Amino acid sequence: MLAPEDLTALVLTLKLATISTLVLLVLGTPVAWWLAMTRRRVRPVVDALVSLPLVLPPTVLGFYLLLFLGPDGPLGRLMIAAGGRPLAFTFTGLVIGSVIYSLPFVVQPIRDAFMATGHAPLEAAATLGASPRDRFFTVAVPLARRGFLTAATLGFAHTLGEFGVVLMIGGNIPGRTQVLSIAIYNHVEALDYGRAHLLSGGLLAFSFLLLLAVHFLNRRFPVVRV
Repeated sequence: MLAPEDLTALVLTLKLATISTLVLLVLGTPVAWWLAMTRRRVRPVVDALVSLPLVLPPTVLGFYLLLFLGPDGPLGRLMIAAGGRPLAFTFTGLVIGSVIYSLPFVVQPIRDAFMATGHAPLEAAATLGASPRDRFFTVAVPLARRGFLTAATLGFAHTLGEFGVVLMIGGNIPGRTQVLSIAIYNHVEALDYGRAHLLSGGLLAFSFLLLLAVHFLNRRFPVVRV
């Protein structure tokens, strides 16, 4: 049985992963579309910036986000001037950090799916009088559904296991910023391996089943190449 504080951490983690994934899909889709369609010379620079969290140590990213979101940072000072409070050590701050840290896991699958469909379906839709907006929502997005499925799954699963970024930005506040990965660390530090094993095993099984489901769904809906 999970302890009450572990259940709280579980609920908070699922909430963080769900919100972060939705935000990532909304923000990452136009970025992925631009990367797939543009021929501008700045494209490699933007692609490298999006992919940076893949190679950057989480604590480094979390440290600079902490400075940015803290009371002395640009966004922190802006929030204070607007009558609010800095976003460091808040759930909103965790969402911001999670979105940035998981961005490549969402953008890259969608970008690759857009590139795989090619320009031919869009050109065909254009000859039939479809506007750029209609071509995107009725042609490009449905054809790239496999990429969206993979992106949503990877973004959600990656957020579940975040540790370095969320610890730097949110600290370890029970009920507010203490997610499952931090709860596991607390149990191990306290030599409570039983509860650490229970949480870790649950995350392991859930992540495996999630990826397995995506594998079978991807086989059911293969990439459309034109």
